[in-house]
Amino acid sequence: MSTLEKAIQFSRNSFANGEFIQRLGSLIEIVTDSKGSVSAQVLREYYTKGLFNIFEELGIKSKIIDNPINDKPPFLIGTRIESPEYKTILFYGHGDTVPLQTGDWYEGINPSELKVIGDKIYGRGIADNKGQHFINLMALLSVLKTKKKLGFNLKLIFEMGEEIGSPGLFELCELYKEDLKSDVLIASDGPRVSVEVPTIFLGSRGAVNFELEVKYRSGAHHSGNWGGVLRDPAIRLSHALSLITDKNGEILIDQWKPNSLTSEVKDRLKVLPTTISETLDIDENWGEPGLTPNEKLFGWNSFSILAIKSGDIDVPVNAIQPSAKALCQLRFVVGTEPLKIISSLRKHLDKYGFADVEIITENAINFEASRTDLSSNWLKKVEQILQNFHGGQIHVIPNLAGSLPNNCFTDILKIPTIWIPHSYKECSQHAPNEHLPIALLEQSLILMTDLYWNLGD
Repeated sequence: MSTLEKAIQFSRNSFANGEFIQRLGSLIEIVTDSKGSVSAQVLREYYTKGLFNIFEELGIKSKIIDNPINDKPPFLIGTRIESPEYKTILFYGHGDTVPLQTGDWYEGINPSELKVIGDKIYGRGIADNKGQHFINLMALLSVLKTKKKLGFNLKLIFEMGEEIGSPGLFELCELYKEDLKSDVLIASDGPRVSVEVPTIFLGSRGAVNFELEVKYRSGAHHSGNWGGVLRDPAIRLSHALSLITDKNGEILIDQWKPNSLTSEVKDRLKVLPTTISETLDIDENWGEPGLTPNEKLFGWNSFSILAIKSGDIDVPVNAIQPSAKALCQLRFVVGTEPLKIISSLRKHLDKYGFADVEIITENAINFEASRTDLSSNWLKKVEQILQNFHGGQIHVIPNLAGSLPNNCFTDILKIPTIWIPHSYKECSQHAPNEHLPIALLEQSLILMTDLYWNLGD
């Protein structure tokens, strides 16, 4: 039996004997909601009680670093250097989660405990991101235990604030640029295109959140006594919003349309499944006309209204409200100028007579759009290994449709990024009943074992 076969068997055994599930369960039990219910000190315990023992087995020297931004969650960086002649792979993961939403899950499920129901495993963080980085750590362990070396150097960076916009991550990468110096980032987050087929993505769409507010007066006024002589902020706001897209969601601001949907990108997207979801029908005529659904998701920008408010919809009164507000978001790909997003919106609204609509960007959570070039040699290498493992073509997309801090690595550390997701679209990420199929967990563990073994061969 070759060392590769031994490594894969080691991974299979850890799954079969329950070790993989038991160790993953111990990570899920550490509640790491970064949105406010858990302190930075408790978040630190994910490192000390959850990851340190795995790092010790992997021979990784690690240290916890306080966030450069006061009162924000801590970071961890680690290294395992085998030879200065070897290539260095950077490993990233985030241990924080969204809130547990206890009580909203299926009956009998405690989100801070792993629960097997049928062919799925449930628990907060199993898909985003504890399960994904744990798969990679256990795959590394399988290679090391059987091969007695990795065959490459390993550096790690973990954060506990990704769900709140990764505060301090950019500053940390700048401060520890030399410590984190690597040849490539290989990490896991997000969903596959199709649950059965391995996926590679090379970056992510960016995200800009902002509020639009129309505020005319300090209080509401009777809609009969004042109706027809007082401006209605909700009507004004509705018309302002209708200037951003047309009735079918096509963006109407020229500066919000990217210039990066090249023939090379289209060729990669052309071979993806045309069915976006097995459980949710998409609206074919929504968004940019002339584009396929995959081009809209992975190669174009999208505008969304996340929330809108004027008055109390549950207890309405006969009154003209004093104000109206909408929380909005633009998801954007490379080829969009991020610094012009808000300024171009301001000009657009002013042009059509909506100077009274205020744009508020304070407390916005922003990720920059970034991606590695499709011609990257690292992409070619990793894609070939995954294809050999899978026995056929895998899915490669230029960027995730969602957002993550990819540009910390491409722009600050100046390295290519290869993301290999171990989740799928129906995982209920950020919602009650977050889960992963058992078969996907096991296949991903073996896939990453094969990849790490071959990268170090």
